[in-house]
Amino acid sequence: MAKSLSLSFPEPDVALITFDLPGKGANILSRVVLDELASLLDELAQRKDLSGLVIQSGKPGTFIAGADIREFLASLGAPKSEVVDMCRRGQTLFARLSELPLVTVAAIDGICVGGGAELACWCDRRVMSSQAKTEIGFPEVKLGLYPGWGGTVRLPRIVGLANAVEMITSGQSISAVEAYKLGLASDVVPAEHLLPAAIRLIRAEQASKQYEQDRQRWSRPLDVNMTELGFLGATAAAVIQQETKGKYPAPSAALELMLETSMLPAEEALEREAAGMAELFGSPVNAALINVFFLTDRNKRDTGLDRKDVSAQAIGSVGVIGSGIMGAGIAAATLKGSVPVQLTDANTEALARGARQVIEEAAYDRKIKGPDPAKALSLAPLLSATPRASDLARADLVIEAIVEKEDAKRALYADLEPLLGEHAILASNTSTIPITRLAKGLRRPDRFCGLHFFNPVRRMKLVEVIRGEATSDETVATAVAFAKRIGKSPIVVGDGPGFLVNRLLFPYMNEAIELLLDGASIQEIDRAAVAFGMPMGPITLYDLVGLDTAVYAGMTMYQAFPDRIVSSPLVPAMVKQGRLGQKSGKGFFSYQNKKGRPEEDPAVQKLVGNYRRGERTFTRDEITHRLFLPMLLEATRMLADRIVRDVRDVDLGLIFGLGFPPFQGGLLFWADRIGAKQLVELIKPLEPLGPRFTPTPMLLEMAAKGQTFYPQGGAA
Repeated sequence: MAKSLSLSFPEPDVALITFDLPGKGANILSRVVLDELASLLDELAQRKDLSGLVIQSGKPGTFIAGADIREFLASLGAPKSEVVDMCRRGQTLFARLSELPLVTVAAIDGICVGGGAELACWCDRRVMSSQAKTEIGFPEVKLGLYPGWGGTVRLPRIVGLANAVEMITSGQSISAVEAYKLGLASDVVPAEHLLPAAIRLIRAEQASKQYEQDRQRWSRPLDVNMTELGFLGATAAAVIQQETKGKYPAPSAALELMLETSMLPAEEALEREAAGMAELFGSPVNAALINVFFLTDRNKRDTGLDRKDVSAQAIGSVGVIGSGIMGAGIAAATLKGSVPVQLTDANTEALARGARQVIEEAAYDRKIKGPDPAKALSLAPLLSATPRASDLARADLVIEAIVEKEDAKRALYADLEPLLGEHAILASNTSTIPITRLAKGLRRPDRFCGLHFFNPVRRMKLVEVIRGEATSDETVATAVAFAKRIGKSPIVVGDGPGFLVNRLLFPYMNEAIELLLDGASIQEIDRAAVAFGMPMGPITLYDLVGLDTAVYAGMTMYQAFPDRIVSSPLVPAMVKQGRLGQKSGKGFFSYQNKKGRPEEDPAVQKLVGNYRRGERTFTRDEITHRLFLPMLLEATRMLADRIVRDVRDVDLGLIFGLGFPPFQGGLLFWADRIGAKQLVELIKPLEPLGPRFTPTPMLLEMAAKGQTFYPQGGAA
C-alpha cells in the first residue's frame, strides 16, 4: 500500500516530512495517516544528530485540509469516552512536535485548516507562502464542533486570547499576511522559497534558543487580567449570539472553554478541551452540519450527469442580455471569475448604470466593504457594454435575463439564435417559465437550457441548471462547469413550473397566508419560522420579494397544481391597494419610517380581517407543521417524478437557494430525524385542509417499510 508520508533529509541535520496522499486532491488526517506520522516521529525521536524538522505538503496549493470527515461520520454514535480518547490521542501525537529535541517548522503553501492548522500550531514555528490561496483557519464550528486536537489551547498561547477567540468562534480563515501580523507565521515567502526559509528559521532558532523559551511559556497559563477576561467574554458572547441566534452551540462552547482554560496549565486545558468535545460530537447540530458538508463536497464533484462520457465545452466569453438587478448580478459574477463579458440592454441609460454596477460588484471586497479600485481596474478590460444584442454573436454562452414574460423572451430568441455560433449555448435566467415552452421554435433546442441565478447573485451560491425535453447532456455539463467556474453551486433540475426552489417555496408561502386567514397573527407565523431557523418569516419574505411578484408566481403555480394551491384573495387585494412590499414602502408591514424598517400597520389588520375565516389559537408546533409539511410533501412528489436526480439536490438547493437552516441538515435530513411514520401521524390532523396535506405514495411506502430519504443516514 502506497504511503501518504515520506521522510527525506534536504540537509544532513534537517528532516523533512512530506504529506502527499496518493490519488487524492488534498491531504487529510485519517487514522492511517496519523499512524504514519506517529511512526516517523518515533524514528526521528531516536536520532541525536538532528537540528530541525520541516513538515510540508507535496500537493501545490494545499497543505492539510483537516481531519477525515468520513471517519467523523462513522463515529457519530460513539460513546463520550471514545470521543475523549480520540481527542486525547490526537493531542498527544501532535504534542510530540513540541517535545522533540529539535526545532519543528510547518512550511505552509495553500489551504491549512482544521486538524492541519492544529498540527501547524503544535510546531515551534510556521512559515507561509505568499500566494493568494494560502490561508490558515479553524472551521470546526461550521461542523458544530471546535478544534479538539489542541487548537483551543495552543492558538491562544501563540496569538493571544482575543485573536484566538475570533478565529475559532468565527470559523474564518486568515491570509498569510494576517497570520504574520498576529505572530502565527514567522515568515511569508514565495512558495518556491518555503523550504529554504524553513531551514533558515531552524538555524536561527538553534542559535537563539527562543523556541525552547516559547515551549515553556506556551505550556503555562495565559497572563490574563480578570477585567479584560470578563470584557472579552461579554463582547464575544454578544457577537456570537447575534451571528448564531442561539441555534449553533459550538461557537459559544468554544468561547466558554477558552475563557475557562486560559488560566490553566496547558495539559489541564487539553483535558478540558477533549471533555467538552464529547458534548458536541454526535449532537443533532453536529450531525446536520456534517450532512451539509457532504452535500457541498458532493456538489463540487458532481458533473450534473450520471454518465461519465460527456465533456463540458470551454466557455471563453459570455454575453448577458438585460442590465437590471439580475443581469448585472450575473455579469458581475462572471466577470469576477475572470471570464470576458458582454452586457447588453436596449435601454442605454439602464445599460450604463448596469455596467457600473457590474464593475463595482465584481471588485467588491468584504474587508473594505466596497469595490477595490485596483481590482476594478484589472477587471474593467474584460467587460464591454453594447445596446445591440446582435453584438453577442461570437459569445460561447449567452444568458438572457430580461423581463419575465414568455412572449418577450421568445421574440428575443427568434432574433438572436440565428446569429449565434453553431456550438454556442443560449440560456435563460427565468425563474418560472418552463424551458421546454421557451425552446419551441428554436433551431437548436439541444443547445438551450435554464440558468437560474438567485437574488442577490453576489451572495447566493445556488444556480439551478434546468434541462428542457431537448436539452443535450453536453449543454447540461457545460452549464454546470460554467457555474462552478464562477464560484457557484449548480444543481441540475428537470423542467416544470417553479423548477426546484420556487416549487418548494410556494407551498410554504401559500400556507403562511392560509394560516393568517385561519386566525394566526403575522407575528406568530414569522416567529415560528424564525424559531425553526429560517432567516426571516414568510410574511416578511412576501414584502421582500414583492407581493405583485408573488401574485404572478402564484398564478403560474395554481395553473400547474390547482388541487394543491389555494388561490387566496388577500394578496391580490393588497396589490390592488398598492401594497407591493418594501419596494412601495408598504406591504404586510409599513416601511415609511426614516430608517425604512418594518413596522406593524393597522390597515393590514383591517384588510386581513375582511378575509378571515376564524379566530383560533395556534401553538408554535402547529404553525411549524403547517408551514413545512406541505413543502416536504411537494419534495416527495418531485422525487417521484424525477425532477431532481438525488435527495441531496433537494437539501442543497433549499439551503443555498432559500436559506433553509443548515443546522437542520436540509429538509429531507430534518424529515429523516422525525421519521416517515411519525410524519404521517403529524399530517393526519391536517388532511381535512385539502389535497396539499394528503400523504404521498412515496411517504406512505417509506412509513410502512421504515425507510429514510438518506439510505446511509447522511449525504456521504
